[in-house]
Amino acid sequence: MRTARMQSDLEIARDASPEPIGDIAWKLGIGGKEIMAMGHGKAKITWEALKGRLDRPQGSLILVTSVNPTPFGEGKTVTTIGLTQALNRIGKRATCVIREPSMGPVFGIKGGAAGGGHSQVLPMEDINLHFTGDLHAVTSAHNLLSSMLDNHLKHGNDENIDSTRVMWPRVIDLNDRSLRNITIGLGGPANGMAREDRFDITAASEVMAILVLAADYADLRTRLGDIVVGQRMDGTPVKANDIKAAGAMALLLREAFLPNLVQTLEGDPAFIHGGPFANIAHGNSSIIADRLALGAADYVVTEAGFGSDMGAEKFMHIKAHYSGKSPDCVVLNVTVRSMKLHGGAFGDRAARRPSSKEIAKENVDAVREGAISNLDRHIRNMKAFSVPVIVSVNRFASDTDAELDCLIACARASGATEVCLTEVHTNGGEGGSALAKAVVGSCKDHLAAGRPFTPLFNHDAPVEEKALRIATRVYGADGINITAKADRQLKQLRSWGYGSLQVCMAKTQYSFSHDANLLGAPSGFEVPIKEFRLNAGAGFVVAILGEIMTMPGLPKSAAACDMDMDEDGNLVGVFG
Repeated sequence: MRTARMQSDLEIARDASPEPIGDIAWKLGIGGKEIMAMGHGKAKITWEALKGRLDRPQGSLILVTSVNPTPFGEGKTVTTIGLTQALNRIGKRATCVIREPSMGPVFGIKGGAAGGGHSQVLPMEDINLHFTGDLHAVTSAHNLLSSMLDNHLKHGNDENIDSTRVMWPRVIDLNDRSLRNITIGLGGPANGMAREDRFDITAASEVMAILVLAADYADLRTRLGDIVVGQRMDGTPVKANDIKAAGAMALLLREAFLPNLVQTLEGDPAFIHGGPFANIAHGNSSIIADRLALGAADYVVTEAGFGSDMGAEKFMHIKAHYSGKSPDCVVLNVTVRSMKLHGGAFGDRAARRPSSKEIAKENVDAVREGAISNLDRHIRNMKAFSVPVIVSVNRFASDTDAELDCLIACARASGATEVCLTEVHTNGGEGGSALAKAVVGSCKDHLAAGRPFTPLFNHDAPVEEKALRIATRVYGADGINITAKADRQLKQLRSWGYGSLQVCMAKTQYSFSHDANLLGAPSGFEVPIKEFRLNAGAGFVVAILGEIMTMPGLPKSAAACDMDMDEDGNLVGVFG
């Protein structure tokens, strides 16, 4: 008997009957005059509506994170959306706040980033492409500062900027390895000053970080002005305010700063705003969207990029520091196949994608080995922040009962508050009812216990101490190894008064370490810090670890190769 073909994500999304976006807003008590429609099924919340809601009593915040990601994906966004649907199905007032997709991975290796199966947000096609233009606005604001900086150098250089000490790159929202290191200004004096430059992907821009971390328009403008673009001949820092660029940058971000409202497949409100890429940025959605959602719903589900050692650690130490809101519960997403990989079932390379036959072959020993190493460390790391940790086992059709039983038992042995089997990809909100009930109970217990949130270090600690604590207590390293170049940069940061900023560690997402091929829970290594990059306006320093790149490249077989459009303008071969 032939098994019926499961619909693709795109087919499921196209079969949906979305509600008018005004009706979705009203479910959160937001009126029709308080939204700005941005096409079919998507809207921005007006500033007037935001101002009236930011100081309302706050609901419970649930942070969804994951074990180290693998090439086949663990379904973190699917879990985030599915949990939101499930909470509403059991009678709770819930919404989610997720990150906007970057077109780099959409056209590169990942494909769509709006959930999948029966746990998606709509309109999926728009969300995965230009959406409401927020990333384009960030790109434009960032590159406006770049062009004004080079224009300043061309026309007299009144700030006496050292052109060999410019720190501000350019950005683009695509993967393009050829732009990592470039030379600009060639062709004679009319084309400006010739100098070396680089491109980062837009999601790694400090402007993106500022958009996500700013509390309001005034804070946004202040942070933009505080961006350090380079140094003068006398060694003092030059800021965006010094070259009179920050005001115009703020204008370009006026609408991008407003959160975007969409809906889930089941008609629940969902916000999407800023912040992808937790390997090279802090990888979280915006503080202002969280505050709006927490003032309108009893439960808000948000996600942090990649594994808990990446986005969740940065949520705890960067986002929570600036927002003043820590999670009431952590949901740690895991799969049988990810534990097989970390248990050595598919070889010793994290980035190798095994065949479907390899994935389907039962291997309880590999599941156990991966769980008692990789999953155990993720659970214990998250519990160290004094928040309850619920493990959500995202079930796939290839999982056997013996593998699932082993994984659940290991998660409990590692100290998970609850362990739930979820099937939200297949069954939507109904498939997450057990997880939703566990989350509600854990949030109530956490509130009743009154346990204080406990970061791993004091926020006024030196940059190098913060990096050391993260490396040793989160990654399991023996220590850090700061290169001579990074040490010089650190001394300069201290002399400028930035020696105690927060730290954003930029490293591979595939391992706890800086080496993608060190699976499980590696130990006996030092973390090499090659470079410190100042993000003064965002309020953190980026530590570049190992061989991580802030401008990704396309794979040999890019997702873009399979994308097209038919004669009626319909998308073909995209997003699953």
